[in-house]
Amino acid sequence: MRNIQEIFNEIQELKKEQKGIRAEYKDALDNANEYEETVDEAKELREKKKQIETMVQGQLGLRYQRFEEIKDKLVELNEMLTDVAMTTLMGGKTIELKDQYENEYEPVYKITFKKRN
Repeated sequence: MRNIQEIFNEIQELKKEQKGIRAEYKDALDNANEYEETVDEAKELREKKKQIETMVQGQLGLRYQRFEEIKDKLVELNEMLTDVAMTTLMGGKTIELKDQYENEYEPVYKITFKKRN
């Protein structure tokens, strides 16, 4: 198995190469004939889309407010679910979840790294 530092170094090198290619790509787009016009059109359409969404949200009134409340509550409950699952796993216990159709769910682990300040 490879050393964790070697893998990290390879990731850093690939990110550096990717950054260079991204810069070349952006330069090429800037030199493309219709790109700037298309970007402007897309911006206008996004603004129009946002206006329509705001209008419909206003028409829905309390129903849309409830939608936003539910969305926030789901974020909160998912964080709580993660915290309880981690505590359960750290206690050496297994986690078993089933939905109303008896489908079983298993935890998925993800580790990421961030630079220290």
